[in-house]
Amino acid sequence: MCGIVGAVSQRDVIPVLLKGLRRLEYRGYDSAGIAVIQNKKLERLRRLGKVKGLEDALIKNPLIGEIGIAHTRWATHGTPSQSNAHPHVSGNEIAVVHNGIIENHAELRSKLEASGFEFSSETDSEVIAHRVFFHLSSTSDMQKAVTQTLQELEGGYASIVVMHVLEPNVLYIARSGTPVVIGLGKGENFVASDVTALLSETNRFQFLEEGDLAVLRKDSVKIYDSQGVGVERPIRESEHTADPADRGSYKHYMAKEIHEQPAALISTLDNRISNGSISDEIFGDNAEEILSKVESIHIVACGTSYHAGLVARSQIEELARLPCTVDIASEYRYRKPVVLQNTLFMAISQSGETADTLAALRAAKKLDYLATLSICNVSESSLTRESDLVLMTRAGQEIGVASTKAFTTQLVALLMLTIVVARHQGLDPNKEHELVTQLAEIPGLIEQSLLLDVAIAELSKDFVNKQHALFLGRGALNPIAMEGALKLKEISYIHAEAYAAGELKHGPLALVDDNMPVVAIAPNNELLEKLKSNLAEVRARGGKLYVFADPAVDLGDEQGLQILRMPAHVHSIQEPLLYTVPLQLLAYHTALLKGTDVDQPRNLAKSVTVE
Repeated sequence: MCGIVGAVSQRDVIPVLLKGLRRLEYRGYDSAGIAVIQNKKLERLRRLGKVKGLEDALIKNPLIGEIGIAHTRWATHGTPSQSNAHPHVSGNEIAVVHNGIIENHAELRSKLEASGFEFSSETDSEVIAHRVFFHLSSTSDMQKAVTQTLQELEGGYASIVVMHVLEPNVLYIARSGTPVVIGLGKGENFVASDVTALLSETNRFQFLEEGDLAVLRKDSVKIYDSQGVGVERPIRESEHTADPADRGSYKHYMAKEIHEQPAALISTLDNRISNGSISDEIFGDNAEEILSKVESIHIVACGTSYHAGLVARSQIEELARLPCTVDIASEYRYRKPVVLQNTLFMAISQSGETADTLAALRAAKKLDYLATLSICNVSESSLTRESDLVLMTRAGQEIGVASTKAFTTQLVALLMLTIVVARHQGLDPNKEHELVTQLAEIPGLIEQSLLLDVAIAELSKDFVNKQHALFLGRGALNPIAMEGALKLKEISYIHAEAYAAGELKHGPLALVDDNMPVVAIAPNNELLEKLKSNLAEVRARGGKLYVFADPAVDLGDEQGLQILRMPAHVHSIQEPLLYTVPLQLLAYHTALLKGTDVDQPRNLAKSVTVE
């Protein structure tokens, strides 16, 4: 989960590299580094912490060069430190930046140390630099040395960029696993782990395929496949703009993105509803033929996207009356799933580059699924390019690491799929029209829920000094409780767990005391009376309850019970979205009071591109 930028040009590339790093910092911010060839020498500068530290260091120690590579790191092997920061070098000739994990690095390291190589870091990545240098002792062909090194690496090393001081106009780039993209300029070319890093320089890109090796010069790009055969990869023009949205009046991107949700949801729905119906065509070519055959659905995702999948399971089974299974992608990869006849495989990912989800999709394509469908926010991602059907969420760029608008747009996208699949299962047209009408109302309801901001800011004062919290929900609201707990732990560092409310008496009730805040979601639905019984169990043990409740729900007026009324009674398909927003706001305001780094919480990164 690291950000890579590289450039070869007729101008100084330092500004390009720094700009790219700033845009990729969501991928990791444990350390940052840069290397260029300057006056025929390899020059490197690295700093612990965020890109700003590297920028400050460059003011004091300026570098200049027409070729260079840069990196922002999320630590896997080795603690965050300056010595473990990329780029890694060998013999003051080879510099390497790397994203991914090399599973056999210990074995390669032992061989290199036996040959006299000395290591200056704890990382698996340094092995690459030394192996390239090692192979250059028996060949003068840099491309061959890189290829020999790649053949030795085991695991999804993701992407690698190599630079040699004796070839001051060439970058060597390899992909295995998550993507690497070539940016095409005029008299200059670029490489990065994400198109957003290069949008200020170009909108023309080539995406490397699995196993590709590219040789990048300022005036040419040559790409070789996994067999060493020269290939042409299509040139794509990105639809993204160079500037991520400014924070405006908001203190953090997360706050801005929470409040952008009504607009994002309108975008998700735009031109997808017509005359009270949703067309199959929004999912792509052959969608009607495929979706009409679906007899079961298998959803795979990670983190927040997994919670969206759990909500969708309840809705698919209720409305379409089809069996639906939801798997955590990292577990699915190592199971041997039984695939039922005509099962649609569905992957959910904000970035479309989540390593476990992407690997799950690739594994699924080898099995007997009817087809694959992805729900994603990035049109140029690997997930969308490798799926049979696609529905874009259109959330816009989400910069805060803790997902907000990406999650709610996923919920709406999944609702659209549910309604379409239900229609193919015989859903009454009047019922479909009713559901679509309720779907179209969601952005306005979210707008109303944002009016709770001030009240929730006050409520968060009760959480700021707590060490733990429990979240409770039932039915389709249980995954929303899980998402609320995840948000609180992600950005406030308060340990929070979510449980189906009926599970309290099977163990978690032992945790309840007057120091354990218990957050509950209480819509006015068929499970309300069951939930009330669960809440009574908490009160009987002295726990303090914070309940987000439907306006008509009567919970009494006991001591230790604080109720925050939702703005409106809503239909069951709207409940998960409406109740998500206050939990996002609770996490945000609690983190704000605690003074944590809301947009870039410790130990996390936005796009999880390693296993």
